[in-house]
Amino acid sequence: MPAAREHQNVEWKESWRDEYLRWLCGFANAEGGVLVIGRNDRGEAVGVRNAGRLLEDLPNKIRDVLGVVSDVRLVHEGGKELIEIFVEAYPSPISYKGEYHVRSGSTKQELKGAALDRFLLRKQGRTWDAVPVPHVALGDLSGEAIARFRKLAARSQRLDAATLQEADAALVEKLNLLEGAYLKRAAILLFHATPQRWFIGASVKVGYFRSDTDLVHHDQIEGDLFAQAQRTVEVLLAKYLKAVISYEGLQRVETLPVPEAALREALLNALIHRDYAVGAPIQIRVYDDRLRIWNPGELPEHWSVERLLRAHPSRPFNPTIANAFFRAGEIEAWGRGIQRIFDACRLAGTPAPRLDYTEGDWSMEFAFSPAYLSAMKGSSGQVAGMRGQVTGQVTGQVTGQVTEEVERLVLVLEGAMKRADIQQALGLKHRDHFRDGYLLPALATGLVVMTVPDKPRSSRQQYRLTDAGLARRADLLRRRNT
Repeated sequence: MPAAREHQNVEWKESWRDEYLRWLCGFANAEGGVLVIGRNDRGEAVGVRNAGRLLEDLPNKIRDVLGVVSDVRLVHEGGKELIEIFVEAYPSPISYKGEYHVRSGSTKQELKGAALDRFLLRKQGRTWDAVPVPHVALGDLSGEAIARFRKLAARSQRLDAATLQEADAALVEKLNLLEGAYLKRAAILLFHATPQRWFIGASVKVGYFRSDTDLVHHDQIEGDLFAQAQRTVEVLLAKYLKAVISYEGLQRVETLPVPEAALREALLNALIHRDYAVGAPIQIRVYDDRLRIWNPGELPEHWSVERLLRAHPSRPFNPTIANAFFRAGEIEAWGRGIQRIFDACRLAGTPAPRLDYTEGDWSMEFAFSPAYLSAMKGSSGQVAGMRGQVTGQVTGQVTGQVTEEVERLVLVLEGAMKRADIQQALGLKHRDHFRDGYLLPALATGLVVMTVPDKPRSSRQQYRLTDAGLARRADLLRRRNT
């Protein structure tokens, strides 16, 4: 009769091969397990012909190659001899000839890159954000970022007044951001003006999409993590999310498609729990009917999305970073972040977000409510997915920041012009720089519109000044001539 199925702690092989030492390595690096030699994939005992020799050779081979002690047993089943090799879970990392393998479910995986880094740190009882970094001194940190933290912590009262009055060095040490003479990775992310010099993906990208492949406009937010949290919410509210306006008596009420409290909590969750070893930024995609936040990250071992949705203890992926945000009063320390997001949506009457997790990838999607979408259609004749988004109908109002680059574009734009002609008139060589620094900001202000707004990528696409753009151009020329 076949044995029970293979699982996390059991693997079957018909005969022994030295490459199966990788499976034993995987058991030692996970929860331990047993490798049975002499059983086929159906679980049937087929036996081994050289059981006696294996019983003698395998313990020494496993010890010499893996450095672990195993229990090798001879068992009989249906008149067949089988070998069972028991390996315990080891607290230290075990390698097979320089390779690190781990048992996951009923499969074996070789760990590489960021996954290997996380594994080795976990085996050492450390986290990624607590690793010291050479060649970065306390004086390299941003005084402005530390001063911002002091104000937040004073308001939250989660650090005593005496600590907040100490010098920067003492404050950094109290936040557990030092290891000997070295700053930890968390210190750079929290308080360096440009942590992206060390960690490429330590930023947030926000984009407005008409479809998954049609990007209309985007922003990239960099700087220390506290600044990223603040500026990302500001950018979303100013440029990407349009509020429905209503009145309760004489009071004006603005209703966002995603409650600001839920949006902020979701962003903080992404910043604190993301895997900064992965060189990809947090991505926030805004569509006409939904908003999705994606970040690289890992669940704690043996956790599931279902567990996150229930009451659970706090297990931050970056505990040193989380501690600083807690002291600043930006988060709670009791694992209630997900619940607070759901509570904020429930109180606002908006749909609960959907959480998705696949190995290494997190996403949280907020669907806009039917009531919001209906109100938007009723008020403007279309669903506007971005505050300040320019359409062919919006020509008389400036809705975004008019930068020096936008003013330069306004001055060279004569009639309807193609992108390449405007870029040439400005004397710009790089298309991406022109698009991100000049064209998209100009469109966002309402000073410039597309001649084919329904097909942004049309080969016939041209750009012209709106009435507001013409007025701004005249004002600029007048000021230049006086």
